[in-house]
Amino acid sequence: MNKKFRIIVADEQHTVFAETISSEMESSAKQRGTGIAKRTPEYIREKMLEGKAVVALTEDGSWAGFCYIESWGHGKYVANSGLIVAPAFRRGGLAKEIKHKIFELSRNKYPNAKLFGLTTGLAVMKINSDLGYEPVTYSELTDDDSFWKGCRSCVNFEILQSKERKNCLCTAMLYDPAEKEKPLKEKFDQQDKKTKKLETVKQLFTKVFTINF
Repeated sequence: MNKKFRIIVADEQHTVFAETISSEMESSAKQRGTGIAKRTPEYIREKMLEGKAVVALTEDGSWAGFCYIESWGHGKYVANSGLIVAPAFRRGGLAKEIKHKIFELSRNKYPNAKLFGLTTGLAVMKINSDLGYEPVTYSELTDDDSFWKGCRSCVNFEILQSKERKNCLCTAMLYDPAEKEKPLKEKFDQQDKKTKKLETVKQLFTKVFTINF
């Protein structure tokens, strides 16, 4: 990729790109023949104004890519949705950069939330995997009806319905911060135990040394 991009948290000044982003999302889904929930320009503008979206811009300020955050269950579940890159800038690594930025924003806004995603794209699966997501069954995702309603505009919605929302063509992936932080906590706990043990030994040695001398 020869061009340099700025990937930043979107705000009011970026709402001018909402129409283009919405149109590109729909066009991309049709080209692939697979599902991506359609999002209106109004919805995209809302996410930008809430500070729950990132936008990639070229050096001259043109739109290059986009992704946004959705949350359910009072912030217990979060998804990074609507990842889209302008056709001229695809296959150059920009999607990965956007994904990393929106992941960072999600973790800052919802540090204890489980991050999940549904995708049919192998490239997105690879990016998610690199970020620490793991494949899961649909039962581990949010049961909030408002999330699943978002799939109605997907070409595979009838399949999802026929499977009673237990399966579809998309792969479900989940990042659980509690699970990711568990090994680190266990490591610190072990170190703490070793430190306490050394302190106990040191105290006993000091006591014995004092008595003898």
